[in-house]
Amino acid sequence: MLIYLVRHGETEYNQRGLGLGRADVSLTPFGERQVKALGARLASAPIDRIYTSPLARCVTTAAEVAGGRDIELERRDELIELDVGETEGLAFAQMREKYPEFLTAWAGPEGVSMPMPSGESLRDLEGRLIPFAQHLVKSPAETVAVVSHNFVTRILLTHLLGLDISAFRSLNVDLASLTTVTIRNQRAAIRSLNDCCHLHGLEP
Repeated sequence: MLIYLVRHGETEYNQRGLGLGRADVSLTPFGERQVKALGARLASAPIDRIYTSPLARCVTTAAEVAGGRDIELERRDELIELDVGETEGLAFAQMREKYPEFLTAWAGPEGVSMPMPSGESLRDLEGRLIPFAQHLVKSPAETVAVVSHNFVTRILLTHLLGLDISAFRSLNVDLASLTTVTIRNQRAAIRSLNDCCHLHGLEP
Protein backbone atom coordinates (compact mmCIF):
# COMPACT_ATOMS: atom_id res chain seq x y z
CA MET A 1 0.00 0.00 0.00
CA LEU A 2 1.06 3.57 -0.74
CA ILE A 3 -0.22 6.43 1.44
CA TYR A 4 0.01 10.10 0.52
CA LEU A 5 -0.19 12.31 3.61
CA VAL A 6 -1.16 15.78 2.43
CA ARG A 7 -1.35 19.02 4.41
CA HIS A 8 -3.80 21.69 3.26
CA GLY A 9 -2.71 24.92 1.57
CA GLU A 10 -2.27 28.35 3.09
CA THR A 11 -5.06 30.09 5.01
CA GLU A 12 -5.14 33.66 6.31
CA TYR A 13 -4.33 32.31 9.79
CA ASN A 14 -1.19 30.61 8.45
CA GLN A 15 -0.27 33.73 6.52
CA ARG A 16 -0.56 35.88 9.67
CA GLY A 17 1.07 33.35 12.02
CA LEU A 18 -2.04 32.80 14.14
CA GLY A 19 -3.00 29.72 16.12
CA LEU A 20 -5.23 27.50 14.00
CA GLY A 21 -7.11 24.43 15.08
CA ARG A 22 -10.80 23.82 14.46
CA ALA A 23 -11.67 27.23 12.99
CA ASP A 24 -13.19 26.48 9.58
CA VAL A 25 -11.27 28.97 7.49
CA SER A 26 -10.80 28.86 3.72
CA LEU A 27 -7.63 28.94 1.67
CA THR A 28 -6.10 32.21 0.57
CA PRO A 29 -5.72 32.82 -3.18
CA PHE A 30 -2.09 31.74 -2.78
CA GLY A 31 -3.23 28.62 -0.91
CA GLU A 32 -5.52 27.79 -3.82
CA ARG A 33 -2.57 28.06 -6.19
CA GLN A 34 -0.53 25.81 -3.89
CA VAL A 35 -3.11 23.04 -3.93
CA LYS A 36 -3.59 23.30 -7.69
CA ALA A 37 0.15 22.70 -8.03
CA LEU A 38 -0.17 19.76 -5.66
CA GLY A 39 -3.07 18.38 -7.68
CA ALA A 40 -1.01 18.65 -10.87
CA ARG A 41 1.84 16.82 -9.11
CA LEU A 42 -0.49 13.91 -8.32
CA ALA A 43 -2.49 13.99 -11.56
CA SER A 44 -1.04 10.74 -12.85
CA ALA A 45 -0.94 8.92 -9.51
CA PRO A 46 -3.30 5.92 -9.34
CA ILE A 47 -5.20 7.02 -6.20
CA ASP A 48 -7.97 4.66 -5.08
CA ARG A 49 -9.37 6.45 -2.01
CA ILE A 50 -9.19 9.94 -0.54
CA TYR A 51 -9.83 10.62 3.14
CA THR A 52 -10.11 14.23 4.28
CA SER A 53 -10.74 16.35 7.32
CA PRO A 54 -14.19 17.91 6.88
CA LEU A 55 -12.83 21.45 7.39
CA ALA A 56 -13.04 23.61 4.27
CA ARG A 57 -9.29 24.12 3.82
CA CYS A 58 -8.80 20.36 3.59
CA VAL A 59 -11.86 19.62 1.46
CA THR A 60 -10.67 22.19 -1.10
CA THR A 61 -7.22 20.61 -1.06
CA ALA A 62 -8.67 17.10 -1.36
CA ALA A 63 -10.76 18.15 -4.37
CA GLU A 64 -7.56 19.21 -6.16
CA VAL A 65 -5.92 15.92 -5.22
CA ALA A 66 -8.91 14.10 -6.71
CA GLY A 67 -8.64 16.14 -9.90
CA GLY A 68 -10.62 14.49 -12.68
CA ARG A 69 -10.88 11.13 -10.90
CA ASP A 70 -14.32 9.83 -10.03
CA ILE A 71 -13.47 9.39 -6.34
CA GLU A 72 -15.64 10.23 -3.34
CA LEU A 73 -14.01 12.51 -0.77
CA GLU A 74 -14.47 10.55 2.44
CA ARG A 75 -14.79 13.10 5.25
CA ARG A 76 -13.51 11.82 8.59
CA ASP A 77 -14.00 13.75 11.82
CA GLU A 78 -10.94 12.03 13.32
CA LEU A 79 -8.82 14.05 10.89
CA ILE A 80 -9.94 17.46 12.24
CA GLU A 81 -6.99 19.43 13.57
CA LEU A 82 -5.97 19.50 17.24
CA ASP A 83 -8.40 21.58 19.30
CA VAL A 84 -6.13 24.47 20.27
CA GLY A 85 -8.77 25.94 22.58
CA GLU A 86 -8.25 29.52 23.67
CA THR A 87 -5.14 29.93 21.52
CA GLU A 88 -7.26 29.83 18.35
CA GLY A 89 -6.56 33.00 16.37
CA LEU A 90 -3.79 34.23 18.68
CA ALA A 91 -0.35 35.32 17.53
CA PHE A 92 2.56 33.62 19.29
CA ALA A 93 3.42 36.82 21.18
CA GLN A 94 -0.13 36.89 22.56
CA MET A 95 0.12 33.22 23.56
CA ARG A 96 3.41 33.90 25.33
CA GLU A 97 1.83 36.80 27.23
CA LYS A 98 -1.39 34.98 28.21
CA TYR A 99 -0.11 31.41 28.73
CA PRO A 100 3.60 31.49 29.69
CA GLU A 101 3.37 28.51 32.05
CA PHE A 102 1.59 26.40 29.46
CA LEU A 103 4.17 27.20 26.76
CA THR A 104 7.00 26.24 29.11
CA ALA A 105 5.29 22.92 29.90
CA TRP A 106 4.42 22.35 26.22
CA ALA A 107 8.10 22.63 25.28
CA GLY A 108 9.11 20.15 27.99
CA PRO A 109 9.26 16.35 28.09
CA GLU A 110 5.61 16.04 29.16
CA GLY A 111 4.35 18.53 26.59
CA VAL A 112 2.50 15.89 24.57
CA SER A 113 0.22 15.28 27.55
CA MET A 114 -0.50 18.98 28.21
CA PRO A 115 -3.92 20.06 26.91
CA MET A 116 -4.02 23.33 25.02
CA PRO A 117 -5.84 25.93 27.15
CA SER A 118 -9.47 24.66 27.10
CA GLY A 119 -8.50 22.33 24.24
CA GLU A 120 -6.91 18.96 23.48
CA SER A 121 -3.51 17.45 24.18
CA LEU A 122 -1.50 15.60 21.58
CA ARG A 123 -2.22 12.40 23.51
CA ASP A 124 -5.93 13.15 23.04
CA LEU A 125 -5.33 13.62 19.33
CA GLU A 126 -3.39 10.34 19.16
CA GLY A 127 -6.29 8.56 20.86
CA ARG A 128 -8.78 9.58 18.19
CA LEU A 129 -6.35 8.88 15.34
CA ILE A 130 -5.39 5.33 16.34
CA PRO A 131 -8.64 3.67 15.17
CA PHE A 132 -8.39 5.55 11.86
CA ALA A 133 -4.75 4.48 11.43
CA GLN A 134 -5.69 0.85 12.09
CA HIS A 135 -8.47 1.10 9.51
CA LEU A 136 -6.07 2.71 7.05
CA VAL A 137 -3.39 0.02 7.34
CA LYS A 138 -5.94 -2.76 6.84
CA SER A 139 -7.60 -1.12 3.85
CA PRO A 140 -7.61 -3.18 0.64
CA ALA A 141 -6.92 -0.04 -1.41
CA GLU A 142 -3.50 0.09 -3.06
CA THR A 143 -3.03 3.87 -3.00
CA VAL A 144 -4.70 6.23 -0.52
CA ALA A 145 -4.49 9.99 0.06
CA VAL A 146 -5.11 11.44 3.53
CA VAL A 147 -5.66 15.20 3.51
CA SER A 148 -5.44 16.86 6.91
CA HIS A 149 -3.55 19.30 9.10
CA ASN A 150 -0.19 20.00 10.70
CA PHE A 151 -0.52 18.16 14.02
CA VAL A 152 -2.78 15.46 12.60
CA THR A 153 -0.28 14.56 9.89
CA ARG A 154 2.68 14.51 12.27
CA ILE A 155 0.94 12.44 14.94
CA LEU A 156 -0.48 10.04 12.35
CA LEU A 157 3.00 9.63 10.91
CA THR A 158 4.58 8.87 14.30
CA HIS A 159 1.91 6.24 14.94
CA LEU A 160 2.33 4.58 11.54
CA LEU A 161 6.11 4.41 12.09
CA GLY A 162 5.78 3.00 15.62
CA LEU A 163 7.39 6.05 17.23
CA ASP A 164 6.40 7.76 20.46
CA ILE A 165 4.42 10.86 19.60
CA SER A 166 7.10 13.04 21.21
CA ALA A 167 8.96 12.44 17.92
CA PHE A 168 6.49 14.83 16.26
CA ARG A 169 8.93 17.63 17.07
CA SER A 170 11.42 16.10 14.63
CA LEU A 171 8.94 16.12 11.73
CA ASN A 172 8.07 19.08 9.52
CA VAL A 173 5.02 19.10 7.28
CA ASP A 174 4.76 22.41 5.47
CA LEU A 175 1.64 23.83 3.85
CA ALA A 176 0.58 21.89 0.73
CA SER A 177 3.37 19.37 1.36
CA LEU A 178 3.34 15.72 0.41
CA THR A 179 4.67 12.90 2.61
CA THR A 180 4.67 9.40 1.11
CA VAL A 181 4.57 6.22 3.20
CA THR A 182 4.59 2.59 2.08
CA ILE A 183 2.91 -0.18 4.08
CA ARG A 184 4.05 -3.77 3.67
CA ASN A 185 2.93 -6.53 6.04
CA GLN A 186 1.36 -3.78 8.19
CA ARG A 187 4.78 -2.10 8.63
CA ALA A 188 5.40 1.45 7.47
CA ALA A 189 8.41 3.06 5.80
CA ILE A 190 8.87 6.66 4.61
CA ARG A 191 9.43 7.12 0.91
CA SER A 192 9.43 10.94 1.06
CA LEU A 193 8.94 13.47 3.86
CA ASN A 194 7.62 17.02 3.52
CA ASP A 195 8.05 17.03 -0.26
CA CYS A 196 7.37 20.53 -1.59
CA CYS A 197 9.05 20.26 -5.01
CA HIS A 198 5.75 21.08 -6.73
CA LEU A 199 5.74 24.50 -5.02
CA HIS A 200 9.14 25.64 -6.31
CA GLY A 201 8.84 28.94 -8.14
CA LEU A 202 5.33 29.57 -6.81
CA GLU A 203 5.26 33.12 -5.43
CA PRO A 204 2.63 34.56 -3.04
